[in-house]
Amino acid sequence: MTDDARRDGSPPFDRPFEGEDTKQRVYGAVLHAREPMTAAEIAKRADCSAESARTHLSFYADLGIVIRHEGRPVRYERNDDYFEWRRVNELAQGNTVDELQARVSELTDQIAEYRDDYDVDSPAEVDVLEFDAERVDEVYTELGDWATVIEERRLHERARRKVVGSTASSHT
Repeated sequence: MTDDARRDGSPPFDRPFEGEDTKQRVYGAVLHAREPMTAAEIAKRADCSAESARTHLSFYADLGIVIRHEGRPVRYERNDDYFEWRRVNELAQGNTVDELQARVSELTDQIAEYRDDYDVDSPAEVDVLEFDAERVDEVYTELGDWATVIEERRLHERARRKVVGSTASSHT
């Protein structure tokens, strides 16, 4: 993306990868895919040839970034486990054990507040139909936030355990 495009805001909605090379556009198309797609479908989104998309998808499959599903046609999907692993590593490398523990504690407190507010243990247990129509949108937003907090706590806890494990093994 050009510097001018960055300064002026997001690229046009119909061309989100404008100014990027083919490899980046294929990567972006995979990241935005909600379900397994053929190389031709990804190529269309990435504005490149199917052969070029296949080349880059093969590279990303070798790295574990995408999962290749054999069949006719072959389909590719984003490997969410790879991105979770990457996020945990980023958290572990960018934070101390104490910082990670503090964040886990903050997130645990937020989860407890949601549990108290809704009188259930998880957002999945909330019956949105029990609320006034004026409040439904707010409840849906809070439930989404609650689910995000649960996921963030899980990732921060994994990163904390990773740092503790790497620190412990370096002192032996």
